[in-house]
Amino acid sequence: MKVNKYFDDNVFSIGFDTTKGAVSSGVMAPGEYTFGTSQKEKMVVVHGSMTVKLPSEEAWQEVKQGNEFHVDAGVEFNVKIAEHCAYLCYYSES
Repeated sequence: MKVNKYFDDNVFSIGFDTTKGAVSSGVMAPGEYTFGTSQKEKMVVVHGSMTVKLPSEEAWQEVKQGNEFHVDAGVEFNVKIAEHCAYLCYYSES
């Protein structure tokens, strides 16, 4: 497992490998963040909610607990966090 901290310790993630690929589990403190992707990602909100601006969209969208969104490789996306939020991120090559 690998622990990562980003944005002055406002985002923590623990990365691990599974038989189906890499996964990270993390928590974000309130704030606004821009993330870059090197692989395709499926983000699942497991606690709270986040407001997301995907590169292919003009509008922000709220993603609530139990819902997900997908991001292509090689792009940046933005999130706004109003209250602490937890997520799972599934990575894939294709």
